[in-house]
Amino acid sequence: MSILRGIDPSQLEAVERHLQKGLEAWSVKEPLTLEQWARDNFYLSAESSYVEQSWTPWPFQRAVLAVMSNDDVVAVDLKKSARIGYTKMLLASVGYNAEHRRRNQCVWQPTDDDAEDFVKSELDPMLRDVEAMRAVFPSYLARHKDNTLQQKKFIGSMVRVRGGKASKNYRRISIDVGYLDELDAFDNDIEKEGAPDSLAFKRLEGATFPKFICGSTPKLKGFSLIDTRFTLADERFTFQIPCPQCGVRHALSWGGKDEPHGFKFERDDAGNVLTVFHMCPHCTFPLAQSGYLAAAEAGEYVNERGDTWLRADGKFTTPAGESLPAPRHIALHVWTAYSPAVSWQQIVNEFLAAYAKQLEGDDTKMKAWVNTTLGNAWEGEVERTDAEELKQRAEPFPLKHMPRDCLLLLCAIDTQDNRLELAVWGYGRGGRMWTIDHRVFFGNPAQQDIWMEVEEFLRTQEYSHASGRPQRIYATAIDSGGHHADAVYAFAHRLKALRVHAVKGASGRERSIENGNSRVSYRWNGKIEKLGPVLWHVGTNLAKDRFQSRLEVAAPGPGYVHLSADLSAEWFKQLAGEIRATRRMAHGTETRWTPTRKRIEVKDCLTYTIWLEERLDLWAPRKNRWWDELEVQVQPEDDLFSYSMDSRETPPVSKPATTRMAPPQIPEPLASAPTRVDSRETPRKEDDFGSGRWSSRL
Repeated sequence: MSILRGIDPSQLEAVERHLQKGLEAWSVKEPLTLEQWARDNFYLSAESSYVEQSWTPWPFQRAVLAVMSNDDVVAVDLKKSARIGYTKMLLASVGYNAEHRRRNQCVWQPTDDDAEDFVKSELDPMLRDVEAMRAVFPSYLARHKDNTLQQKKFIGSMVRVRGGKASKNYRRISIDVGYLDELDAFDNDIEKEGAPDSLAFKRLEGATFPKFICGSTPKLKGFSLIDTRFTLADERFTFQIPCPQCGVRHALSWGGKDEPHGFKFERDDAGNVLTVFHMCPHCTFPLAQSGYLAAAEAGEYVNERGDTWLRADGKFTTPAGESLPAPRHIALHVWTAYSPAVSWQQIVNEFLAAYAKQLEGDDTKMKAWVNTTLGNAWEGEVERTDAEELKQRAEPFPLKHMPRDCLLLLCAIDTQDNRLELAVWGYGRGGRMWTIDHRVFFGNPAQQDIWMEVEEFLRTQEYSHASGRPQRIYATAIDSGGHHADAVYAFAHRLKALRVHAVKGASGRERSIENGNSRVSYRWNGKIEKLGPVLWHVGTNLAKDRFQSRLEVAAPGPGYVHLSADLSAEWFKQLAGEIRATRRMAHGTETRWTPTRKRIEVKDCLTYTIWLEERLDLWAPRKNRWWDELEVQVQPEDDLFSYSMDSRETPPVSKPATTRMAPPQIPEPLASAPTRVDSRETPRKEDDFGSGRWSSRL
């Protein structure tokens, strides 16, 4: 006999409903990517769309959505034009992380007014029209403290919306997902506390799955925050389609009048644009916009080298489909030609109108077209250094050797997550410079071993001089930026007798190359040192300006920079890896150096070497006698090889010359110095930056 006999069926149904409702708290939803969630749930609201309707992502949007929800990717940067649907992708991500993942979020807009407008015209309509949000946002129609212009409190999470001009808007916030919308419209330095992306990213510390998303139309080259982030990303991707004729993938590019690929158009006698094609860079096949729309379904995001593909599901693979680990920081570039909502004929007409104005001397429309249509930064007053030109002026002198007139050795160290890069520059009178050495010490800077190797190098390394007297490094500057500041502070504090200085690039407006200092504390190997070393702030732009002016010196002599022909091609590319851009401000002009490639450790080391010469006050008139005595010590004018002089001997100097700096001498090893002899004392050939195999190890 059934135990349910005699029970009202309606009561059983009620019990089942209550059990299901009670167990929902322990239920786990089937994981979805953002792209899948958006297809099922997202809706285009009337207030923010030309057509109110359900949303089907365009082909180039699918992988962007998917990677925005890939937990293995920490940072996603989208350098974009207008009209590619970025705001819709951002809104979909906000809804997805609130409803599907229950994660705390913050959206930063450039100003408070922008933040308020974003909530009223974008966020509130999305919360109203996407039905899935009502289950986690019961206050969506109510005037309630959980539903304000600054925050929306969901069941299990919260989203905040802040303006980006005040530093207070980056404090007291702990989030899992951060968004910076229109990054280039933010101030570059928020109330002298740092860049907005740096301040915002700090709010994700401690998150289990941190996600940081920046999107922006770039503005001025050299001052563009999104352009800088794009350059520094681990991988950079473009959306590439297969050519209908040759089958080879390529990205859409504007090209140019003298370029065989890119956009080409025909006009009638009246100047009206009749047809527009995109020429394949591999076979020059003319592709119409209708052909692109058909091929876009087979499009994939491909990195610059062509060996990594970003699929529509957010996974990274080889071209053959084999899985690859996800990069921590990726960047994507998308411009208006990819959008089905804009005709290619319209793009060309806008260009022709801007070009006509430019011929009249007004480049404002062309600047807007480059920014908002091509999605590229406008290059105004920009100065470049060409790597090939630098290589051509190089001289046939060997590395690790001091030519005559080179009297002093200064060293700079750049800190990376898997290595320390060390550059040694030689100095002579009047700011004359020589490339002497560049070493790479591979290892984890969080471990003691690599620091012991570098310490041994600084204590013992000697360089031969043309006079026959070996010389050692006089002073060192080491970068404390990045993830290993405490390790750098401990190293500089321990080796202060060797004149090792902890340095960091100054933020905000620079007063001078030696841009102030502060005493720092640190924790290293379980030890806390409250009175640590002095951290010196470097006016990096001013230091790079000084070096650039020296590069313009045409003949050997004071201020001339001597480059060794033994250095690798990569070394020269890194030295030339920045541009100097100038913009007009209310108070005058402002100059900024901005990287054009990810790796510029050579330039960074050089910058800190320039700071060292400033800190040591090498060019003060009172140092003339100091240079005289140094020259006598290093390369006396009598018989250079008639006797042996101990390089540790310090020549007599006048008291004024020794108030800040004594002439170079080889330091005696301290008792705490490591006594073991390591193979890094004479680095292996593959560890030498000048070798061709160096870049293959990175």
